[in-house]
Amino acid sequence: MTPVMQTNSCGNVLLFFVSCVLSHNFIFSRFLGCCPFLGVSNKVETAAGMGLAVTFVMGLASLFTSAVYQYVLYPLQLTYLDTISFILIIAGLVQFVEMFLKKSSPALYKSLGIYLPLITTNCAVLGVATLNTSAQYDILSAVLNGVFGALGFLLAITLMAGVRERLETSHIPDQFKGFPIGLFIAGLMSVAFMGFNGLV
Repeated sequence: MTPVMQTNSCGNVLLFFVSCVLSHNFIFSRFLGCCPFLGVSNKVETAAGMGLAVTFVMGLASLFTSAVYQYVLYPLQLTYLDTISFILIIAGLVQFVEMFLKKSSPALYKSLGIYLPLITTNCAVLGVATLNTSAQYDILSAVLNGVFGALGFLLAITLMAGVRERLETSHIPDQFKGFPIGLFIAGLMSVAFMGFNGLV
């Protein structure tokens, strides 16, 4: 269930933040964005870079998709084009982020590899745009939902990377090394985050 957002007080914004980051985390409660969560969480630095890139894209995508839906698609009765419109907007934003990282941080750009352009098809980014329209958020609420949801993604992927870095120096049975132990950790983290469900 998507939390109701009212931006008329700091308390409501704080509750919305807690809901998006902890109790309605995109990865652990909605299972969106699992591909980069599992694929780019080997190192904390790389995971944090991916999380920041997703935060930037999700925030701007929420702004532009919400504006396009409210001021173009809905008034012209073209809401059936919302998915393809959102994908085009997200693809453009990802291209911008990719060019920026390639110029400003070549090492991070190289370490992210194929997962950076895959933000275009990251279901969390498209999911937040769809959730904003289905919940009928205004533009400010949509942007906050995108940014806070992305911060939840950043928290999850950074925690996952921290655990996986520690496991590199731990004794693990050969059968669990690599992807299997990653899935096991993700499951335990998901159970831990379920503890926040009654918080908001």
